[in-house]
Amino acid sequence: MAYEYKMIQVPPRIVVKAKEEKGNEAAHYLQLLANEQATQDWDFYRVDTVGVVSRPTGCLASLSGAQPTVTQYYVVTFRRERPTS
Repeated sequence: MAYEYKMIQVPPRIVVKAKEEKGNEAAHYLQLLANEQATQDWDFYRVDTVGVVSRPTGCLASLSGAQPTVTQYYVVTFRRERPTS
């Protein structure tokens, strides 16, 4: 069975109002995303964390001892069977 994949980067933080906080905001967000993709025949497959390193550039950055920074991103992967030809 062959699959095709679709990756969607999700925000690292979900912002809610304190009065509306219920403790399951991340699950609710991912549930909405998965259900939305399901309407297009995509099946949820997995969630991954991807770290991206940004190195400082330029003379001033290296003279001041600037260090690379790592930003974590979250990617949700969906898949569906590739149509057979």
